[in-house]
Amino acid sequence: MKWVLALVAGLIALPSFAPHSATKPIGAPYSWPTWAMPFGTDHLGRDVLSRMLHGGRPLVLTSLAAAAAGVLLGAAVGLAVALTKRQMLMWPLDAIAAVPPTLVLLLTLTAMPDRTGLVLAVAIAGAPLAARVTQAAAAQVVGRAHVEIAIARGENWAWLLGREILPLVGGTVLADAGMRFVSSVHLVAAAGFLGLSVSDSDWGLLIVEALPGAPLQPWALLVPVLGVALLAVSSNLFADRVARRSRGMLG
Repeated sequence: MKWVLALVAGLIALPSFAPHSATKPIGAPYSWPTWAMPFGTDHLGRDVLSRMLHGGRPLVLTSLAAAAAGVLLGAAVGLAVALTKRQMLMWPLDAIAAVPPTLVLLLTLTAMPDRTGLVLAVAIAGAPLAARVTQAAAAQVVGRAHVEIAIARGENWAWLLGREILPLVGGTVLADAGMRFVSSVHLVAAAGFLGLSVSDSDWGLLIVEALPGAPLQPWALLVPVLGVALLAVSSNLFADRVARRSRGMLG
């Protein structure tokens, strides 16, 4: 688990150690790897390694912000539904869930073509599932005797959530946050792939730019693809471990 956190922290810090600029050419286009350029250059002669290092921070920070916003919104709705039994509170998120995430991304970024719009789009796309997961976990806890006794005593919502429910469903919400982070990484990378990037070194943008020249310099394509895959798989493993612990708590 610690190495996953170290990976994320490293991606945030590594741009400071990039050997070259992410935007200035340093060699011939599609140059093969050398000691000075471990992954070669792209179609404009820019260092692939430097572009990867510069692109890691915006990808991770944008994905973290979007995942956090989506989980907070979804968890709030899920907890409210579990406590009040008012399923109608879930209807707006159910309507959003019926729309493909990529379409949510395109519609939101058309109206707000900046990083705020990207965070909002990814958060909205992830909130419905976060709400369902939280509601399912909270529903198991709300029916327990200690919660019913607290309700009978007339305890307010803040007390119920803070003392009776959140300590038992927090692990599940945290595990789901890991899954929402993985989904956010995919959507943020997809935005770059679709030409909606908000960074010059977005890993999705690196992938789409490297496709035409892949036969000439495959490293320019393989490195960002493997980078996205490594980040997603690592986050999945982290979420799975947290999920196993949370199941033990609920059990």
